[in-house]
Amino acid sequence: ASVAPGGYGLALYVMHDNGYMTVYGHLDRFPASVAKRIREYQYVNEVFEVDMDFRVGHGYDVHRLVPDRRLILGGVAIPHTAGLLGHSDADVLTHAIMDALLGAAGLGDIGKHFPDTDAAYLNADSLKLLEQVALLLLSHGWKVGNVDATVLAQAPKLAPHIPKMRQNIARMLDVEVERVNIKATTEEGLGFTGQGLGMAAHAVCILHT
Repeated sequence: ASVAPGGYGLALYVMHDNGYMTVYGHLDRFPASVAKRIREYQYVNEVFEVDMDFRVGHGYDVHRLVPDRRLILGGVAIPHTAGLLGHSDADVLTHAIMDALLGAAGLGDIGKHFPDTDAAYLNADSLKLLEQVALLLLSHGWKVGNVDATVLAQAPKLAPHIPKMRQNIARMLDVEVERVNIKATTEEGLGFTGQGLGMAAHAVCILHT
């Protein structure tokens, strides 16, 4: 029986209770110090090169800013003079991430799965929709490797809210927070985001089997 697994992304070693180690994946996928210890360990049982399928996805979303709406980004309610207009809670960040994940898996986009013509999704919590996407990916044999997203907004300052956004997204995807990266940038007053007319978000992801 294995008693002490150690995982590093796409590589894994397992210490067995008889003192032997089994290694899954290429040694160059481990940190150099760990790979060195594995090479020097005298009871390495077997080394398996794991055959994995990888997919890359990209998502983009945009919403208009309007008065008298809450601003929700990554499931976090952020104080601001305006909020994003949409059929659901208009969480532009979470929508971009969902589109990236669905695209990577070849499963369409959020418009296909959560149409804005369906009253069931009126004012819907986008984190709950993301959770449904995660379950859909799992049912098709996909696991989330990582997500990297950027929010384009002139205001307000988003940096204080990013840690909570990352936690929310990671929780819905059932992955470690370290696998979710979120950034925010202004566009120096240029374009519709720079003029404060709306917000946009880009997201990329890796899925693996």
